[in-house]
Amino acid sequence: MIEPQAPAPPGSPPSWGRPGGPPGPEPAPVPGPIARAPAAGLPVRPGTGRFLVLAGVFVCAACGLVYELELVALASYLIGDSVTQASVVLSVMVFAMGIGSLAAKRLRRFAAAGFGAVEAVLALVGGSSAMALYAVFAWTGGWDGLWAEGPHVLLVAFSLTIGLLIGAEVPLLMELIQRIRRQDAGGAVADLFAADYVGALVGGLAFPFVLLPFLGQLTGALVTGTVNAVVGAALVLGLFRGDLTRRARWLLVTVNVVVLAVLAAATVLADDFERAARHAVYGQDVRVAVRTDVQEVVLAGGTGGRPLRLFLDGRLRVDGADERRYHEALVFPAMTGPHARVLILGGGDGLAAREVLRHPDVRRVDVLELDPDLVRLARRDPGLSALNEHAYGDPRVHVTAADAFRRLRGGPAAPYDVVISDLPDPGLTASTKLYSQEFYALVRRVLAPQGRLVVHGGPLASQPVTFWTVDSTLRAAGLRTTPYRVGGRAPGGDRPHGTAAAPGDWGFVLAARSSPDLRVDRAGPRPRTLTPAALAEAARSAGPARDPGPPPSTLVHPRY
Repeated sequence: MIEPQAPAPPGSPPSWGRPGGPPGPEPAPVPGPIARAPAAGLPVRPGTGRFLVLAGVFVCAACGLVYELELVALASYLIGDSVTQASVVLSVMVFAMGIGSLAAKRLRRFAAAGFGAVEAVLALVGGSSAMALYAVFAWTGGWDGLWAEGPHVLLVAFSLTIGLLIGAEVPLLMELIQRIRRQDAGGAVADLFAADYVGALVGGLAFPFVLLPFLGQLTGALVTGTVNAVVGAALVLGLFRGDLTRRARWLLVTVNVVVLAVLAAATVLADDFERAARHAVYGQDVRVAVRTDVQEVVLAGGTGGRPLRLFLDGRLRVDGADERRYHEALVFPAMTGPHARVLILGGGDGLAAREVLRHPDVRRVDVLELDPDLVRLARRDPGLSALNEHAYGDPRVHVTAADAFRRLRGGPAAPYDVVISDLPDPGLTASTKLYSQEFYALVRRVLAPQGRLVVHGGPLASQPVTFWTVDSTLRAAGLRTTPYRVGGRAPGGDRPHGTAAAPGDWGFVLAARSSPDLRVDRAGPRPRTLTPAALAEAARSAGPARDPGPPPSTLVHPRY
C-alpha cells in the first residue's frame, strides 16, 4: 500500500512537475508488491543482494533437477522401462510443483523463514531419496511379493514431496527479491526464471557427466542435498536474518545442522551401505561389481564350485547353472548351413562366441558389443573366461565396441552367413530400436543370400505379445521366420534379481530370406543339451498360429 504524503510546505514547487511548469497528471499508483519498502537492515547493497538471491535460485534449480534425474535413473535401473519411469516421475513432480506454488502463498508473510525451512526439508528428502529407494529394493526381496507396490508408491511419494518443495521456492523467492529493491512484477519474474532455467541446465548436464560417473547415484544425491542445504541456509541467515526473530534464527540453524549431519553421515557410510545392499540383492558371493560407461556389471560365484551369475544393471543375464541350454538353442539352429562368417550382436560375455567356435569351419567371428568393459571382463575374469572357454583368445574373433544400429547403418554391406542377435529383451526401452523394422532391414542388408538370422525375443510364455511383435517385425523387414522356444530354470532373460515370477522359457525366432528349417546340422558338433527331438518340440510349443499377429515395431512407433 502507498503511504499518504505529507502536505508540501509553503513556497515549494508543485509535486507534479518542474518549477513553473504546467501541471500534469498525477503519477499512477504502483501495485502493492512493488511499492513495498526494501528490507530493513540488509547487510549488503541492493544490487549485491539481488545477485545473491539469483545465485541462490541458480543453485537450488540445479539441485532440484538433479533430484528429478536421479529418481528417473534409479527407477529405470531397478524397475526397468525408462520411458514409463521418466513419465511417472516427471509428471507427478510437475503436478506437485503447481500445488506447492499455491501452498506457498500462505507463507509469503514469512518468506525468509519459509524458504529456509523448505530448502532444509528439500535437501534432506532429495539427498536421501536414492538411498531410501535402493534400501527398499535390496531388503524387501525385489519388487515382488508383499512389497509388490511398495517401492512404486515410495517412488511416487518422493516425486510428489520433492515437487511440492520445488514448487514452493519461486513464490517465496519472488517475495524476497522484491524486498531488496522495488521492481515491476514482469521483470522480477523474468530474472527469477532466467536464473532457474540456467541452473536447471547446469544440473541436467552435471548429473550424467559429473555426478553419476564420479560419485555414483547414492553419493551424488547426498552431495547435492548438502549443497542445497548450505546454499539455502546461507541465503536466509546471511541476507535476510533481519526478517527472523532470534528464536527463528536458532531454530533454522539447528535444523540445518541436523540435516547436514544426517547427509554427511550417510555420505561416509554410502560405500558400506552399497556393499551391504549389493550382497542383499545378489547374494554373499559377489566377486566383481563395476560401473562401466554403459551399465553396472556384477559377477557373483564362478569359484569354489558355485555357478557363475552375471547381472547387467541389476538383471540376471547369465546363470552358469543352465546358460548352456540358452546359448546352444540360440546358436546351433542358425549354424545349420553355411557359417564361415558370423556376426554376433551383443554377446559381450563371450558365451555365444564359444558355441560358434565349436564349429571348426568358422573362419571369422565379428562381435559387435556396446560395452567394451564387459568384453574386457570376459577376457580377464577367471570365472567368466573359463565359462566362455577363453573365446576371446581365439584369433578368429574380432570385437568392435559400437552401437549396433549405428555400426550397421554406416558400415559396408559385408555378407555374413550367420547373424546372432544376443541382445537384452525388447521390453527394455534401451533395446527397443534394436528390435525395430528399420534395424532388421539393416541386418538383412548384411546377410548373405543363404544367410540366417536368429533373434532372442524374450520369454514367450509370460510376454507373448512382445515375442510375436518381434516375429511380425522380422517379417515386415522382408524375412521369413520360424519361432521356437525352450525351457530354462533361470532364464538369461532380463529380469530383476529376486523376482518371484521369473519367466520359465526363452523364445527365439530364426529368420532368413526363405523359410528356414529348424534343425541341427548332423555333420557339425553335437550339442550337449539340445537334441533333434527337443528342437522339434521347441517349434511345436511356440504357440498358435501368429497370423495376422501384432503390428510390427518401428523407430517412430515402438510397440514393445
